[in-house]
Amino acid sequence: MLGYWTQRRLRLLEQRNLMDSYGASLAWSAYDLQARLYNILYGHDVDLSPGPSRGFMTAFHLHGTLEEREYVRRSTVFVLAEYLGWVEILRRDIQFLDLGQSRANQRAVTMISSIGTALNRTSAHSNVLRLWRAEQRAIGELMVHPQGEPGRRRCLGYAEFCEKLDGDEIFRRWFAPLLADVDRLAEDTAPAVSRLAELQQKLIALIDVLDPKAERFPQFRELARSAMSVRPAN
Repeated sequence: MLGYWTQRRLRLLEQRNLMDSYGASLAWSAYDLQARLYNILYGHDVDLSPGPSRGFMTAFHLHGTLEEREYVRRSTVFVLAEYLGWVEILRRDIQFLDLGQSRANQRAVTMISSIGTALNRTSAHSNVLRLWRAEQRAIGELMVHPQGEPGRRRCLGYAEFCEKLDGDEIFRRWFAPLLADVDRLAEDTAPAVSRLAELQQKLIALIDVLDPKAERFPQFRELARSAMSVRPAN
């Protein structure tokens, strides 16, 4: 009996260490995704303001070079896919039920589920970047690096992602709708503002859970809060 409880404690410690390690990577991916959403949303505000200024999508997708346009398309899809990849890695390597005594981990699971719901939700105005639950899992599975092993998994890097887009037709087929969504978003951002603002806010809430002391990227906290305070969540 003593051996059983010793092994159980060691297993819980191992899982919590994994949560700390993977949670840091998940936090960074959530930060990168919310940062891109912020650029899109703030850029829309800039486009609506008087003067010659152009927002992110207008400046680099609609009026940028071919290279800039393709970067916007691929990198926007990549940061979304990378986030889903880290969610999939956590799902594979960590038994969340065994971490039920950790309030922080419970909150993280709740926020991950809430973000999945926001990505899955349909809207009468715009469904750009919407992914059904099974599609979220599929995108996440594709982003997990094939050479990883339990406890040491990682996602595809941006260069690897672009290489597979160019050379793997099956891989590209999964991402083609998202790339087309970025094109539609560049043409008219307004219908998607509410959905994307909600998603960004939920990502910030997840970062707060994963990084409660603001030890990582603290400089964005005030900026994110100000953006949330002036934009409706619905």
